[in-house]
Amino acid sequence: MSSSCDPRYAPAGDVGAALMVIDSRLKAVYDGTSGTDPEQQQLIDQFTASLSPRAAGEVIDGACTLIFMFMNWLRMAYEDHDKDVIEYVVPNLVATMRMMPRSVRPEVIPTMAGLLVAAGTGLSPSLWRKQYGEWTEKEMTPLEATAFLLAEHINRLTDDRDFASRMIVEALSNAARD
Repeated sequence: MSSSCDPRYAPAGDVGAALMVIDSRLKAVYDGTSGTDPEQQQLIDQFTASLSPRAAGEVIDGACTLIFMFMNWLRMAYEDHDKDVIEYVVPNLVATMRMMPRSVRPEVIPTMAGLLVAAGTGLSPSLWRKQYGEWTEKEMTPLEATAFLLAEHINRLTDDRDFASRMIVEALSNAARD
């Protein structure tokens, strides 16, 4: 039986813009400038301020698509080692988010954990979240943090700082050719 949260019914959103934000955050962390580069933060703030409500929704859907793709890759990687992605990834990311109280408020962590579980079980995080209403302002930074933490987890597993971003770029390139 098909689920109302089946990814084939989900909008992909603006995956490119979402990836740009995540990739710039990854590069800042790897360069040791995370949270301290006011120029980069100003550019991101200008970019997000310039978005119409529809375009902002597209970027949110794009972030959910990234989460789905990252969890799908992680699920296959963990299954290759007879491990469950939910058992190994979700508690780790939840624990990390709990250590980020200024960026990720405790009350939104269950929503982010739900997004991870939805994606890890093959459901669209975007459609799963829509069951519970519209996205809130309090959920925007945690959504970004969730996608960032997944990308960073993949990069650590592969010992390649650009693997997660490159994987998405290749998938987008392949989709454009089809």
